[in-house]
Amino acid sequence: FLQNFSHYDPPLERVQKLLDHVSLVLVEPKYAENVGAAARVACNMGINQLVLVRDQRPEEAAMARMATHHAKHMLAEMEIYPSLEKAVAHCSWVVATSARQGRQRSYPQAPRQMAEDLLPRLAHNKVALVFGPEHRGLTNDDLALCNATVTIATADFTSLNLAQSVAILCHELFSALWQQQSQPSRAPKTAPSHAMTAMYDDLQETLETIGYLDARHIDYWMHNMRLFFNRVGLRGREARFIHGFCKQVRWLAAGRPTAKKD
Repeated sequence: FLQNFSHYDPPLERVQKLLDHVSLVLVEPKYAENVGAAARVACNMGINQLVLVRDQRPEEAAMARMATHHAKHMLAEMEIYPSLEKAVAHCSWVVATSARQGRQRSYPQAPRQMAEDLLPRLAHNKVALVFGPEHRGLTNDDLALCNATVTIATADFTSLNLAQSVAILCHELFSALWQQQSQPSRAPKTAPSHAMTAMYDDLQETLETIGYLDARHIDYWMHNMRLFFNRVGLRGREARFIHGFCKQVRWLAAGRPTAKKD
């Protein structure tokens, strides 16, 4: 049974302040009812920011019916973007949910491990929990935008209902915050997703300019570089350092022209 913690004001206020840094991002959900159900359960766990990656807004009545009056504010304030890249552009730590395994997929965390990893990040970082479409999940291109991947272990059939998956991750995060006995060491603010995307474009252009990347394997190498840097989590100034380094390398490769170094 769910326990209502609303009468424990000081701890709940602390937890809620940190959860205000978390957004629930649903990529191309097929059913409006699942959006409403996900909003309701996220709201139960203190997460109030809902973002959709979709061409258009789902059917209002179907969403509202599952969200109930408790989470109707999430539907009213819900943001909709045409791509995941735009949806997480200003997030500095992005967690993907995926049951699929493969060489191009990063090292998955369990939900509890994910929650523990997020605790020190929440104070200074805007975090996104990303869930894929019900019928196929997130693509490799989606995962390339994420810093970490979480997999929910099951005994048999791996596919969970969208709202069930949201409930498990949100509950683990809420519980970890509620139960922490002391303030964890705060992780620094990492570079936002849009800055990392620009850095990767710059890095690819530079590696192509100096002939390091074979045209046949560009996607493979860039995917692995993304996985590495995303997992490490660069600070803004570190991303800018790599950007400056790339500009200098291209300037040298161009024969050190006296004009602007780019």
